[in-house]
Amino acid sequence: MKNIIKRKMIKILSGNRETRLIVQVADTQRKREKGLMFVGNLPENEGMLFVFSKEIYGGFWMKNTFIPLSIAFLDSVGEILKILDMVPCQEYICPTYDPEIPYHYAIEVNLGWFEKNHIKVGDYVKLG
Repeated sequence: MKNIIKRKMIKILSGNRETRLIVQVADTQRKREKGLMFVGNLPENEGMLFVFSKEIYGGFWMKNTFIPLSIAFLDSVGEILKILDMVPCQEYICPTYDPEIPYHYAIEVNLGWFEKNHIKVGDYVKLG
């Protein structure tokens, strides 16, 4: 059976503004492990939503990722807890980008997308 990635639109609420983002949903271990590896281009208002079945700790790495990304870590109700910028890595050993807090979801987008759209820690993502 093919490992099909679902796509959905999510809304990010920042003050009285609403920003829409189309995301690929990585909701299995296999999809989360692959992430955006080997992707050469990510459209402007698209990204990837990583869904975990429970709150987790730990970071992300950029092994075999070709484009620079920003990542937001969210709690179980969709509040953005931390945003980090990540650089591509094609080395054997790559750095880990760890928010050093527990989280339930993560969203990867093109580098600087959150800042460009005035999205910050404390804003909310409507996941449903």
